[in-house]
Amino acid sequence: MSSTRTVVLAGASGFIGTYFRRRLEQDGWTVRTIGRKGAKSSPAATWEDDDAGLARVLDGTELLVNLAGRSVSCRYSARNKAAIMESRVSTTAALRRAVALCRQPPSTWLNASTGTIYRNATDGPQTERDGELGTGFSVDVARAWEAELEAATTPGTRKIPLRIAIVLGPGGGALRPFANLARLGLGGRMGPGTQKFSWIHVEDLYRTVLFVHARKDITGPVNVASPDVVDNRELMRMVRRAYRARFGVPTPAWLLRLGARLIRTETELVLKSRWVQPQKLLDHGFVYSQPELGRALLQIAKGTP
Repeated sequence: MSSTRTVVLAGASGFIGTYFRRRLEQDGWTVRTIGRKGAKSSPAATWEDDDAGLARVLDGTELLVNLAGRSVSCRYSARNKAAIMESRVSTTAALRRAVALCRQPPSTWLNASTGTIYRNATDGPQTERDGELGTGFSVDVARAWEAELEAATTPGTRKIPLRIAIVLGPGGGALRPFANLARLGLGGRMGPGTQKFSWIHVEDLYRTVLFVHARKDITGPVNVASPDVVDNRELMRMVRRAYRARFGVPTPAWLLRLGARLIRTETELVLKSRWVQPQKLLDHGFVYSQPELGRALLQIAKGTP
């Protein structure tokens, strides 16, 4: 079985997964998907399959990209916390078992993780080498996610956790709530406004996957973020400009927490200071297609890639 330009995409139904599948096919890859039973995308295998069934889809492929995981845009009730954790750890564990069964396993396994694994940082950037891990539920999830990947014994497969910053792009991503607030005139600073905002355009996330796969000398966790980190005050100024909002009323932290309860989500997205430095990508010469937040927001607002 030839392994030339065949990729397995696990978790292909969300905003990022849908974008990846389209771009991979445009770039000439044969894409096999793993997803939920009954999914509209008709995956080649489902998480309900046994290990051998998953292994048949993986065997002979070149690249495995795992993006599976339930959305964290919800209230962190005990039930939702369990579902968020399980959706990441159990799928990674299933892939671990399946890769071990392959006669010709993928040469690279890129597994989603999150840049929120680092502490609330306002005093300096967090790199792969010297970044300090944080505390709390989201960090616990990230640690467990990466630990499951690390536990996989895959001598023929290089495993890389991708610590992904907030993903922006046309038609979806994490920008929507910011844009909606700006349109309503509530696009001012959120909370103190000094918290850092690390981000990555979905196209650069896609290009990072291909870059890391091609660079066999890259090992260990990789921070996937733009080096153009801004604070929340600057972020909201750029959002207002992109969506032509004349003014933006600041939102104090207590009001954000009240609003989050009403729409059943958490305020961590906007109140935690994320300062993720993509040191490995920079050291290896990765070139961003969307390096500047202001320009990226203008293009996203216009609906262009």
